[in-house]
This record gives sequence, structure tokens and C-alpha cells, in this order.
Amino acid sequence: MSSLSTPVAGTADVLIVGAGPTGLLLAGDLAAAGVRVTVLEKRARQSNLTRAFAVHARTLELLDARSLAEELIATGPFVSSLRVAGRARLDLGALPSRFAGVLFTPQYETERLLERRAREHGAEIRRATEVVGLRQDATGVEAEVRTSGAAPRDADAAVYDDPYGGAHGAPDPAGEETASTELLRADWLVGADGVHSTVRRLIGMPFPGRAVLRSVMLADVRLKTEPEELPSVRSVAEGIAFIVPFGDGWYRVIAWRRGSDLPSSAPVDLEELRAVVKAAFGTDYGLHDPRWLSRFHSDERQVPRYRDGRILLAGDAAHVHSPAGGLGMNAGLQDAVNLGWKLAAVVQMRADETLLDSYHAERHPVGQLVLRLSGAIVRTALLGSSLSRGVASAAGLAARVAPPLGRRAALLVSGLSVGYPAPPGAHPLVGRRAPDLPLAETAGGPTRLYEALRAGTYVRVLPRGGHAPEETGVTTVTRADARTTALLVRPDGYVAEATEAPTAPGTTGTPGTMP
Repeated sequence: MSSLSTPVAGTADVLIVGAGPTGLLLAGDLAAAGVRVTVLEKRARQSNLTRAFAVHARTLELLDARSLAEELIATGPFVSSLRVAGRARLDLGALPSRFAGVLFTPQYETERLLERRAREHGAEIRRATEVVGLRQDATGVEAEVRTSGAAPRDADAAVYDDPYGGAHGAPDPAGEETASTELLRADWLVGADGVHSTVRRLIGMPFPGRAVLRSVMLADVRLKTEPEELPSVRSVAEGIAFIVPFGDGWYRVIAWRRGSDLPSSAPVDLEELRAVVKAAFGTDYGLHDPRWLSRFHSDERQVPRYRDGRILLAGDAAHVHSPAGGLGMNAGLQDAVNLGWKLAAVVQMRADETLLDSYHAERHPVGQLVLRLSGAIVRTALLGSSLSRGVASAAGLAARVAPPLGRRAALLVSGLSVGYPAPPGAHPLVGRRAPDLPLAETAGGPTRLYEALRAGTYVRVLPRGGHAPEETGVTTVTRADARTTALLVRPDGYVAEATEAPTAPGTTGTPGTMP
């Protein structure tokens, strides 16, 4: 790190590097909790192009706890089933959630809502600002940043980091003479700056893994004819094609041609894209007018540690995998939800900093699970021979014939089955996702659990007739059903404590079952 003048004292309690979905959700949560937070983003403005597009049920539940889910759902199609490969299909319509399905919407719509929320709560977002050096000590982190004087350009030409490859778009017109450099200091810093994370590189964190799929083509296009089924995916001997609508007349096409090994920097030929789509579906649907063409190598990588002293990593900076299943952005957003309330408690001295070790302990295994799950999906799609495709089709048929198998897969992909380790001897519900329980109505009060979670605190859920002393930092509510399980729900929607009250006459309650 170069030698500069004394850093700006008290710049922020937390610096977040990266204004993608992960960084923006974390910024909003911290700011809502009263933490001073500054987001540093090297892009001059938000791009209107998109990388991620699937928002799964668990993520929608967490956005619901931030009053954002319904507004986001209005931006794209919401579907209740997904074809994985061959005849294999995931039925999401029976998921035990208010959001039984998956939303397809451009990533920029998610970013737009998250940025608005972060700003409304007082987060500072500094664009055209790049971190070029880091140093940490026992009390904080110093970041050397370079801020460009460039004016924002049209979003279509904006440079951004493609998480599947390199930078795309026009070069930044700002020259060195328009840039200024300064030191910022904060108590903590979070790297949410994507697969090419500068933060990860500056702290020397390894990012082991391998490429699993090379030279995959991405495009946002118009279609003359819409496929009968959307989203559509087809794997044939020649390759794989996937089409998903954004709901605004644009379609994302992902295509891979078997045997192609072009580098990520190689331009995408629209005719090559059409050829793969036609081989898969028998038609290219008249795809035309691409607003974005890109090529990437799909990697499976994960850092060994999500925390390095006072620096933490989240989202694609910590883990990256294939786009199969649309799991990446969801995993990053859920990283942010897990980290936000813990970091706020540490900054405000309501908890010891060892609480942050639980961020790695809980989220690193989830990152491993996402890598395995997305890898399994893409490997299934890669099956190219007739025999292999027959096996895939048989697996899809078995999933429909054996509901428990299909249900387990749906719960995994949706994120609803994700849980965290519980202490020995804990109630079976501890560490599990809390469902959106109906609550007894009070004047102006929440009517369900995820409305109560909008306070950003722990929520104590009492059975009817139950009482508890007033607690600082805890919202107390009463469940509307007759079950007698009392819960303490963490701010991120997972059960921290559960106890069984004596069953009252005429009521039912089975210990260990989800309330």
C-alpha cells in the first residue's frame, strides 16, 4: 500500500467494496440498523445489462422481510416449475413458502430496489471509486481509493465486471489527470466486488477451483417467435441452449457448443449463437437485435475463509460457480443477510467480534453446497450421448414418480432447506428457517412473522396466552395458530431458540416438527 497522508478519520463504521446486489443489500441492512456505511463502486453508474436473473423463494422471503418482494415480483415473470434437462423438471409450486416458484427478472431491477433502500436509510454510495490498496490493524482497516472524475456515460456503454469473464464495454474515458487518491478508514471492510475481487487479491486470499465449462455464450436478444415453454432448456449432442424471458420483451440466451474452446475475450458471432439454439430447439426463434453479447468460462471456486481479521468476503468474491439453477445471486444475497445483523451488533458493541466467526461457519458450507448443486445441474445438462440423455430423462421421470426426491431437489434449489449448525442438545428447530407464521392481530401490528422481521431485530414468537418480559432489541409477537412452540427468530429469519410449552386442552403440537 502506498504512503499517503493521514486517512480520513471516521469515514465510516463499515466500508463495502462493490455495489452489486450483495453489497447493496448489506449496505441497506447496516444503514437501517444505524451503522455508518459507505459503498465503494468502481463503475461510474449502474449498468442496464444483467448477469443474474433468477430470484428463488428463500431470497424472496428475505426481501419480503425488507418490504421489497412484491415490488420486485412485478418486474418479471414468476413461474412454478423449472425444466432442468431432458424430462427432468422441478415442481416449485408446492414449496412451503409464500413465494412458491422462481422469479425471472434482470439483475438491474434487484439492484435498483436495493440501492434505493440503502440510500433511504442513509448509506453513502460512491461510484467511479476503485480500491487500490488495503491495510488493516487491530482497530480498523485503511483503504487507498482512486476516484475518477469521469462523468457517467450511457448505461449501454458502461464498463462493468462480468462475473463469468472479463470487463466488457467501452474503455473508461477518464484519464489519470482527472483521478484523485485518498485514504479511507473504517472499523470493518467487506469485499463484495465479484469474481475478480480486488479485495480478495489485495489480502492474498486463495481462490482455488477449476473451470467446468469453457466458452459459453451469453446474449440478451429479441425474438420474433416466443418459445411455447419458458424458461426453455434443451441439451443435444451439439450443445446446450437455455432461454429465459425478462418480461420486457428481452430474452437471455445462454448457449454452449460442444468442442468450443475459444477464450472469454473472443467475440460472440450471432450466427454461432443461432446455430446452437436451432440445433437444440429446431428453430432459432428469429433471435435478433442483441443488446449484449459475451463469452465466459464457468468456474467452480471458493475461498477457504470468509473472514480475514477485519476484512470479510461475500457473494462472488467468496464463491463462484456455473449459472445453472440461477443460484449465484441468491447465495450472495443470503450471505449479506447473514452477515448484516452480526456486523451491526459488533459495530454497536452489542456483541463480541467473535460473532463474526459464525458468518464463515454458517455460510461457507452453504457456498460448498451451491457449488455442488450447480455443478450437478450443469453436468446433467452436459450429458450428450443418447444413453446419457436417456438416463437424465429417467431421472426426471423418477423425480415425478417419487415425490420426496423431487421435493428435496426443489427445497435445495429454492434455498428453503438451507439451515445452520445448532449446539449439541438444542431443540430440533434451532438453526432451521422459520416459516412465515400468521400472527395474532394487534392494532397496527404485523400479521405474519416476516412483517415482524422488518424491524431488523430478533423476534420472539409466543404461543397464544404466552407472556415474556420486555427485552431490549427483541420484538415480541403472538402466533395466531394453536401450536404451543415458542420461538426466538434471528434477524435473518432462522430459529435461534425453540421451546415447547405444555399442550393446552384441545390443541395439538408435536415437538420437533416445523411450527
